[in-house]
Amino acid sequence: MFTTLFLASVLTGATLCPSAAANVVVAGDGSGNYRTVQAGIDAVPAGGTVSVKPGTYREVITVPAAKTGITLRGTTGKAADVVVDYDNASGTKKPDGTTYGTTGSATATIAANGFTASALTFRNSFDRKAHPEITATQAVAVKTTGDRMVFDNVTFLGHQDTLYADTAAVGTAGRQYYRACAISGDVDFLFGRATAVFDRATITALDRGSNPNGYLTAASTRRTTAYGFLIVGSKVLSPAAGATFYLGRPWHPGGDVDAIAQVVVRETVLAVAIKPTPWTDMSGFSWKDARFAEYRNTGPGAGTGTDRPQLTAAQAATYTAQHYLAGGDGWNPVH
Repeated sequence: MFTTLFLASVLTGATLCPSAAANVVVAGDGSGNYRTVQAGIDAVPAGGTVSVKPGTYREVITVPAAKTGITLRGTTGKAADVVVDYDNASGTKKPDGTTYGTTGSATATIAANGFTASALTFRNSFDRKAHPEITATQAVAVKTTGDRMVFDNVTFLGHQDTLYADTAAVGTAGRQYYRACAISGDVDFLFGRATAVFDRATITALDRGSNPNGYLTAASTRRTTAYGFLIVGSKVLSPAAGATFYLGRPWHPGGDVDAIAQVVVRETVLAVAIKPTPWTDMSGFSWKDARFAEYRNTGPGAGTGTDRPQLTAAQAATYTAQHYLAGGDGWNPVH
């Protein structure tokens, strides 16, 4: 045991101590404890930290529910320096001839409660143009199903269905805080039934050369869940033409009538690409039956009107990051 810890300390530069096994280092060049991110996740105990050195790690990773409270962090503090990347799409064939489906396409699937990620990038690099034979082009960079999750200075790159912010099961809490993150995509690229706060985010709506170019959100919040997605103090950027992007549409998975989307976009700068009527229907369900609202947005894509529901000041006081995330235990990761 001592020999193992000593060798680990030499490789990582860590101070030798009894808790060293709770912290592992991943480096593709062999200078850490493990060469792959998944190996580091497999090795670290609940509550431990996986530190990832710069590089692109081409792999599919999973953080299982049993790995509660672990941290996955890039070592440089710059999200662009550490990239976890794969390129499965929903319609990509597995070796057995079946396809992955939307959930199975995820580069990273994170199920553990209390998970924290910082200073790294998750990417699904599936290329539609390179694979015209694949028509199911949903390609998830990250699927999350845990509660009390924090993503700090993390980049999510993809096109359709980039970030699947979900819960472990219908009726199960899934509170997720995305602070100072960068997220890019085109169709429904923030979607799911989680209670998710995107605070000081940079959201890039990519240009498909069409109208509509896409939809920022496709929430499937449960009818009994008060809070779905909150985008606050953020910037929506886009190279796309004016009035070609929707802020969102209501997703009813499998036609579920109890999935009543809840999305608030507030105090956020909106690009000219955002449509003047920014919400739209989906699969026969009217956006007017969902819970969509804005508050004090700015920029060329901002506006008001009968098709742009606005919160009152009194309502806005209850649609804050703290209210979204508090739950029954008063969780407050906001700072």
